[in-house]
Amino acid sequence: MEYIKSMRWTLKPEPNKVIVNTLAKALNVDTVIASLLVQRGIETFDQAKKFFRPSLTDLHDPFLMKDMDLAVSRIEKALAENENIMVYGDYDVDGTTSVALMSSYLKTKSAQITTYIPDRYGEGYGVSYQGIDYAHDNDVSLIIALDCGVKAIEKIAYAKSKGVDFIVCDHHRPGDELPDAVAVLDPKREDCKYPYKELCGCGVGFKLIQGIGSKSGQSINDLIPYLDLVATAIGADIVPITGENRVLAYYGLQVINAAPRVGFKAMLSHVQKETLTITDVVFMIAPRINAAGRMKHGLHAVNLLVEENLETASQFASEIEVYNSDRKEADKSITEKALLQIHQNKEEDKYTTVVYEEDWHKGVIGIVASRLTETYYRPTLVFTKSGEKLAASARSVKGFDVYNALDACSEYIEQFGGHKYAAGLTLLEDQYEPFKQKFEEVVASTIDKKLLTPEITIDSAIELEEITPKFYRILKQLAPFGPGNMAPVFMTKELQDSGYGKCVGADDKHLKCKVQKNGTAIGAIGFGLGAKKDLISSKQLFEAAYTIDENEWNGQVSLQLKLKDIN
Repeated sequence: MEYIKSMRWTLKPEPNKVIVNTLAKALNVDTVIASLLVQRGIETFDQAKKFFRPSLTDLHDPFLMKDMDLAVSRIEKALAENENIMVYGDYDVDGTTSVALMSSYLKTKSAQITTYIPDRYGEGYGVSYQGIDYAHDNDVSLIIALDCGVKAIEKIAYAKSKGVDFIVCDHHRPGDELPDAVAVLDPKREDCKYPYKELCGCGVGFKLIQGIGSKSGQSINDLIPYLDLVATAIGADIVPITGENRVLAYYGLQVINAAPRVGFKAMLSHVQKETLTITDVVFMIAPRINAAGRMKHGLHAVNLLVEENLETASQFASEIEVYNSDRKEADKSITEKALLQIHQNKEEDKYTTVVYEEDWHKGVIGIVASRLTETYYRPTLVFTKSGEKLAASARSVKGFDVYNALDACSEYIEQFGGHKYAAGLTLLEDQYEPFKQKFEEVVASTIDKKLLTPEITIDSAIELEEITPKFYRILKQLAPFGPGNMAPVFMTKELQDSGYGKCVGADDKHLKCKVQKNGTAIGAIGFGLGAKKDLISSKQLFEAAYTIDENEWNGQVSLQLKLKDIN
């Protein structure tokens, strides 16, 4: 059986008891629930009301965003004068949903709208010269760039020299200089006073259509149908699900469940689940949208997301299904080869994972980097050949800034970009070995060694008898879960297996059992924990860290523990 890395369990500090008890009384909930809320910064009845009942009236005025007035008036001018407008965005989920959102909205006001997604292999991320030339050759006078553009200084200057205006909607950190665009909408701009800084690219795009709409007499309710795209991008782009993002995700999920767009309907036709959560969106919808850009072209995803005819959408969806299964095969076989390479080179005990093979599929190296991080839990780079150069995807472990580590190796790198936990880079082939050595040295000398053991953060220690249907019903209302509001993790000590615990799944990878204590028993499943079965045999006592969810089996719904780890 495969080796399982040990985990660090960290129990969150107990919040102030007086505040917890006061809140529990005000809300008429037990102290465990009140404690979870206080840990999330919710201390009063009014804050709890906003949290449990997100309202569209809690969304901020779009004109609080720097340059919003400039962006809206430039778009109004373009619409009034029948200019050709190009909506431009990256080939990932945030980019393609942004393009679908903006183009389908603008098409309700003008027929002169075209879309552009750069080719992952020919152009790479962000604004491209090729895209600008295409716009210029087709008499496009305004480009709206979404989820990219804040660092495209030279390219936007080039567009200006060709008579093409730019509006940038981005959420990445700007550099020292901003591009010379008509408007740069980015809540992370130093001079932007917008109250919420954590929107994704599609979220910034939504604020822009909210701004345009408000000028033409539309209310927020008219824009609700677009929120399914925003919720998908929020989930896929791993932005915090707090504040405004929580409101957008909450209503977006309602749209996905009650009145999904035709493209979503086509993608989900095989899913037998009554209510989709943000996690379902991340694991069912997002990989399919991503697969188009990884295996073929991102425009296929946009076409599916804006399609209004179910028959055509179903055809697009089945093509995307093929891309997705090709992506799965590629990612599985490359991961196996990469693990073998690490083993053959005897690199299991290093502080970093850096692997390279010239024919690995560029579209899946990011996923492979994530898989390798799961196995060895250390900063990871997966390289492949891209034209004359080598290209890599980087992934990090919680608490370690891989972007800064790459910056410290910049003498060997042609170009790189990204953020704390995920980045991309290119370098010349003869720089690969010296770079690999330097990256190992930088990480070895700067990483806090405890970060190399995965951490489970536990919200609260509870007893099994506290897990009642009412408790779970309230717990569910803390959703949508994600960064900044993770699904609560609980811990219970001195558990016993009922005696029927067993390994299930391919290679006996998972652990299924029924845990009991003080006369209360509850079913449990531990994905990837098959190797720990011996810890629960012969009625020995163990402790478990877990989340709580529902298990549907033959029409019966029961509560179950999803084990994260056992000791």
